[in-house]
Amino acid sequence: MNDIDHRVLGNKLDLFHQQEEGPGMVFWHPRGWELYRVLEDYIRARMRRAGFREIRTPQLLARSLWEKSGHWEKFGAAMYSFAAAERVPGEQGDAEQGRALCLKPMSCPCHVQVFNQRVRSYRELPVRYSEFGACHRDEPSGSLEGLKRTRAFVQDDAHVFCTEAHIEAEVGRFCSLLRAVYADLGFPSFKVALATRPAMRAGNDQTWDRAEEALANAARAAGLEFDILEGEGAFYGPKLEFHLTDSRERSWQCGTIQLDFVLPDRLDAEFVNERNERERPVMIHHAVLGSMERFIAMLLEHHEGWLPVWLAPEQVVVATISDANAAYAQEVMQALEDASIRALLDSRPERLEKKIVDAREKQVPIFVAVGSRDERGRTISIRLRDGQQSTLALAEGVGHLRLAVLSPLLRATP
Repeated sequence: MNDIDHRVLGNKLDLFHQQEEGPGMVFWHPRGWELYRVLEDYIRARMRRAGFREIRTPQLLARSLWEKSGHWEKFGAAMYSFAAAERVPGEQGDAEQGRALCLKPMSCPCHVQVFNQRVRSYRELPVRYSEFGACHRDEPSGSLEGLKRTRAFVQDDAHVFCTEAHIEAEVGRFCSLLRAVYADLGFPSFKVALATRPAMRAGNDQTWDRAEEALANAARAAGLEFDILEGEGAFYGPKLEFHLTDSRERSWQCGTIQLDFVLPDRLDAEFVNERNERERPVMIHHAVLGSMERFIAMLLEHHEGWLPVWLAPEQVVVATISDANAAYAQEVMQALEDASIRALLDSRPERLEKKIVDAREKQVPIFVAVGSRDERGRTISIRLRDGQQSTLALAEGVGHLRLAVLSPLLRATP
C-alpha cells in the first residue's frame, strides 16, 4: 500500500480501523466519525432541498419479501439469511419460530412498503423518499478492500414514485443535484453511461424498451452525453451511472439513476389516477454517493488526506505558545465552538514549531497560535495550509474563519 491509500491515511489520521473479528466491517474512530457525519449531514441537507423526505426502514425482514421483489433470486447468495430462533412452547411469538429472515442488502423494497401504507392520489405524486440505509452483503473475503468493499455499509438511497409524465423532470432534478454535490466535493466534471438490460432480468422486452427509451430521453433533456453499457443495467431496469475521475486519473462509479417499471408491479404499489382507476407508479432509484464508506475512501485518496476545509474532522488547531496563555486559548476555543467551527486545542508543553508539525501530520487545514501578544491585544494569529499568515482581532478572526470553513451549501444560502 502506498502513502495515499485510504487505509494508510485512515491509520495515520486516526479515522478508522478494521480487524479480524469484524471481517469487512468498519470501526470508526472519533475523527473518522466526525468526517462521516459531516458528509452525511451535507447530503441530508441537499436531499431535503431537492424535495426528498427522509425515512428509516428495518434492517431485518422476512425472506418472503425479498423473494417477492426478486432480490432473493438475484442476490440470495450474497444475503445474510437465517431462521428465527426457536422458543419455549407457550412463549409469546411462537408463530415466528423457524421463519426465514434476511438482513437487507438494499432499501428499495422497504421504500415501497412505506409508499403502500395508504391509498395514494395522483395529486400527491411525485413522492420522494431518502434514507441512509444500513445494508449487509456477504462479499467474498478475497474481494474485501478497506472501505472500498465492505460487508456492512450505508447507502444514500433515494426513491421517487411518480408517473411516466414526471420522469424527465425528476431525472433532470437529480442530475442538477449530482452536479452541485460533486463540484462541492472536488469533482467538477463526470462521465455518464447508460446501462441497458442484463441477461438475467425481470420484466418483458416491451417494458425494457419503454424504460430504456424514457431514461435515454430524460438524460438528453438534462444535457447529458452518455456512453452505452450493454447488459449492465439492474435486473429491474436500466440505469444511468455517473463516473468520477480522481487526482490519479482513476475512474469511480458513484451516483446512479435507475428507472424501474418492475418492482412497483411485483410489490403491488399503486395510486388512484385522474380517472379514479388504480395505476402502477414508476419508481426511480437514486444514489448520489453510492456507499458512504466507499465514497469516503475515494475522497481520502483523491485529496491525499487534505480534505476540503469544510469536510475536515478538525478544521482548526488552536495552539498555545506557552502555559501562560492557556486561559486565553480556552476563550478562543469557546468562540470557535460558538461559531460552529470544529477546533482542537493543543496546550501541550511543546515548542510552537512542534505543534505546527503535528497539526500538519493530522492534516488539519488551519492553525491558530495564541501567545502573550495575542492575549494582550485580544487577537489570533492564523496560519493556512499554503503558508499564508494573518493576525486579526478575535471576533473578526472568528468571523473570517467561519466563512472559510462553512459547508458550500451554507455559503450559498442568502
